[in-house]
Amino acid sequence: MTIFDWLKNRFSSRAKFISLYRNGMSKAKKGDFAGAVLDYTSAIDAAGISNDVLGMALYNIALAYSAIDESDKAAEDLTRALKIPGLPENIKVAAIQRQERIRRREA
Repeated sequence: MTIFDWLKNRFSSRAKFISLYRNGMSKAKKGDFAGAVLDYTSAIDAAGISNDVLGMALYNIALAYSAIDESDKAAEDLTRALKIPGLPENIKVAAIQRQERIRRREA
């Protein structure tokens, strides 16, 4: 495999992950949280997904789970997101805040 082939595959894979993530966001905005969960799950389960996209997908799937009253799944995904090395600070802060809201709601 040449460096050109490697770069092409790398960027096309990233585009695929981002497309799945964006499809999930679009469905969530329309209130289709179950559809959003499916798209986010496809992105999360994809081999080779970058940590930044993985973190965003885990955060957003947690939001979708919260919207359909599946707080346990939401909390699990937030915890998983917070363990990602190099997680962007804005996602980290938002995930911590969301975890706290879930804890208060469950108390």
